[in-house]
Amino acid sequence: MIPPLIFDRRLLRARRRRASLAGPQTFLLDQVAGELAHRLRLVVRRFGLAADVGTPAAAVRAALMRDGAIADMVAVDPAVAAPAGDGDPARLRVRADEEALPFGDGTLDLVVSALSLHVVNDLPGALVQIRRALRPDGLFLGALAGGDTLSELRRSFAEAESELHGGLSPRVAPFADVREIGALLQRAGFALPVADVDRITVRYSSPFRLLHDLRAMGAANPLVERRRVPLRRATLMRAMEVYAARFADPDGKLRATFDIVFLSGWAPHESQQRPLRPGSAKARLADALGTSETVIGSKPER
Repeated sequence: MIPPLIFDRRLLRARRRRASLAGPQTFLLDQVAGELAHRLRLVVRRFGLAADVGTPAAAVRAALMRDGAIADMVAVDPAVAAPAGDGDPARLRVRADEEALPFGDGTLDLVVSALSLHVVNDLPGALVQIRRALRPDGLFLGALAGGDTLSELRRSFAEAESELHGGLSPRVAPFADVREIGALLQRAGFALPVADVDRITVRYSSPFRLLHDLRAMGAANPLVERRRVPLRRATLMRAMEVYAARFADPDGKLRATFDIVFLSGWAPHESQQRPLRPGSAKARLADALGTSETVIGSKPER
């Protein structure tokens, strides 16, 4: 089945390329890079060949390779293909889309991806490709926007357009819930899948500063169904008024929410832990807790 086209991938690549040339805004990526490096340090192991899939800029690669846990890394970049340089520790950057990875089955020890997979049209398919590219007992670490990311901006535009136009236009991309993303890890065949969310609240003096940062991240509206006519000034100004009125702290600073969903999963291997078969327990939970056991459907004794 062909997945629906939600995101304009060509437009997204062009915007990321433009942001990179102009000097990208990386505060969110830097924070994610630090957290992924911390999680990798918890895995007492050295990885041979790693691939960074779709991550804009080199912050994640630099953070992960700093401790020497990775021998070699290749970067998959949908916008740029060139020999690595400018402090990029990747040996090579390969131009390829996250939905069409250029790796054979069982060729990688580690795959990482940061702030990229939330704008692919076929996330289940991308996760399956990542799992297949990993050698048995290989690790996937990912981070993507999810949950209530940019909910303040979405609500502000919705209210403004409802007032001025009597309808809504998709202005902010949809983001999946952490539970939905965790279920996709299981469907993709990962062992020991884990998904958790870290909420980052950024405060701005003006909503226009948020819009500036989104453009500098290459993260402006990438939806296929976006309105193709220029945004009217009256609509923009009303949305900014709503934002300032509804999402300001007592000191006047405006909140912007970024929910970052962190993922981890392993390519299956016989050495990994497995859940016990139902009924195979050799001790009763009631005995361990020092309580009486009640069979489902029966009434407890008084």
